[in-house]
Amino acid sequence: MCAFFTLLSAQGYAQKPHQDFIQAERVAWSGNYKKFKQTLDELEHPLKPYVEMTFYKRHPKLKYQEEISRFLSVYDHTPLDWPLRKSWLNYLKRRGKKALFIEHYQDTSNAELKCTYLQFQLDLGAPKKAILDQVAPLWVVGKSQPKACDRLFSQWQKAGYRDQALIWERITKAAQGGQTSLIKYLKTLLPRREAYLADLYVAVRRDPSASAGLYRYKHRNQKESEIAVYGVRRLIWRDPKLALRAWDKLQGMFEFSQAQKDSVAYRFALALASKGHEEARFWLNKVPTEQQDVKLRQWLMSNMLKEQDWAGIAALFTGMDNLSNGQTYWLGYSYFKRGDNAKATALWQALATKRDYYGFLAAARLDLPPSMNTQSLDVNEQTLANVSQAPGFKRAKALYELERFTQARREWNYLTNTSSTEEKLAASMLAAELDWYDSTIYTLAQIKAWNYVDLRFPMAFDNLFERYSERNRVDLAWSYAVARRESSFAPDARSSADAYGLMQLLPSTARYVAKKRVTKKQLMKPATNIRLGTDYLEYLKRKTKGNEILATASYNAGYHRVKRWIPSEAMPAELWIELIPYRETRDYVKNVMAYRQVYHTKLGRDGNVLAGILDMNIGGKR
Repeated sequence: MCAFFTLLSAQGYAQKPHQDFIQAERVAWSGNYKKFKQTLDELEHPLKPYVEMTFYKRHPKLKYQEEISRFLSVYDHTPLDWPLRKSWLNYLKRRGKKALFIEHYQDTSNAELKCTYLQFQLDLGAPKKAILDQVAPLWVVGKSQPKACDRLFSQWQKAGYRDQALIWERITKAAQGGQTSLIKYLKTLLPRREAYLADLYVAVRRDPSASAGLYRYKHRNQKESEIAVYGVRRLIWRDPKLALRAWDKLQGMFEFSQAQKDSVAYRFALALASKGHEEARFWLNKVPTEQQDVKLRQWLMSNMLKEQDWAGIAALFTGMDNLSNGQTYWLGYSYFKRGDNAKATALWQALATKRDYYGFLAAARLDLPPSMNTQSLDVNEQTLANVSQAPGFKRAKALYELERFTQARREWNYLTNTSSTEEKLAASMLAAELDWYDSTIYTLAQIKAWNYVDLRFPMAFDNLFERYSERNRVDLAWSYAVARRESSFAPDARSSADAYGLMQLLPSTARYVAKKRVTKKQLMKPATNIRLGTDYLEYLKRKTKGNEILATASYNAGYHRVKRWIPSEAMPAELWIELIPYRETRDYVKNVMAYRQVYHTKLGRDGNVLAGILDMNIGGKR
């Protein structure tokens, strides 16, 4: 064991239960000030400030003003700051303590507190113009603001700040954000002759096909043109045929600006390319070069790949600076298909030194071993000791041990965001020692320290992955790769789609696999999650007749959706992967396959996992 970690263990934080802190926190909840102060004086624990914060947050009172002010000063901008500051400001607001509120206020996205701050300054005689000049950004938002803003907005409006341009800007934001109830109010602020515009925006928001109803555009003015552009940009995703026809007619009705035309061309190009529409190529070429971002160039290339336009790909990328690894690979492929093996080999040889999906593919093409480019992390012992003694690290560590993961990450993020690169590397090593895998991975990514492969691709929960991968007859490297891509091995991970745990399972998926109800809490347990996740991988592998590329895509997008993507005529698997219509799934498959190669190598196995892709076809008769 390293000297720095021995020091941590000797202090007792790694092994000592946190019962003293938990008991002190309960005292803080109770509100008994005398007992709280006595307990605090006796407490020796990294989370002692959390006990203080808990007491003052739950029991903000004017008699504690000095203590609260001191605490906020000491822990200013740390994760301990805002929970207490917010509670304190709300207390002062309720008590009408305007000067104290202003003294302790800090800029925040909380509209209620921000409005209160500006209003209290006006009430205490601050220069009206200086305050009212700050109100517009609070008013011009696509949602209703809290009642605390009403008086401020009234003063701002009476002073002549609210004009028709701001009203229209807010209507636009509300309509495009779907806040139709707000639009009903904003409609009353428009001149009578323009009130129909609010209704038109609502109609187009609710049903984009309304934008194709040319009779709705009564005056063919600038505001109508903005609504028309918004509508057809949404309609192209739902009904391409109607959107194309509508846009053709709308151009005869309005004098659209070049910016409006370009925005429509960009959206049409993306939508039509993703749908494999016959007019995709036309619209892709219509987008100005300066607006051809990574996303659009991907679709431009995909369209050429689909049409096997090898000369077009060569023309697209030849001479372009800073080609991505994917562009380099397919440029080489285009040369290969045209019989220019020398140029293809030169590009693939350079690419084969990279540790990613395309690098591994290029290596497989040339029958070269995959390049890992692994580097060992060596950090100065003194830096390690310094970081390990930092109060923020001690708090993060204790919170992690208490499984208060959200608070632990807040402390960790504050620590690393205020650290040097060398200190971040030390923190990554310390997190690895604690088996805090996701913090290690994210911190190294933050500083682009890509070559510390052993830390970035840990053999996390190895006993569980080995047991359940073997039981469910799936490749261990594949299981690791999926979990690494899904959660970076964070047991408490939760996605916006409501997927949970290491392998990011939806409760409905878990129930289907387990043949019984599985709670969200159970999905946060590594053993349960890995067991069901590997079981689901095996199920998808069977559904796809043993094709692990299709199974991987199905894990992300769902089997029934992937089934629709399988072409009637066979195509090379590497081409099929590149043409997956969902960017998220396309990148997901590439990442999982690359991660699988990394774990394949880390497990001591020889060979290139991606070599099998080169000999595989997808689609056609199976």
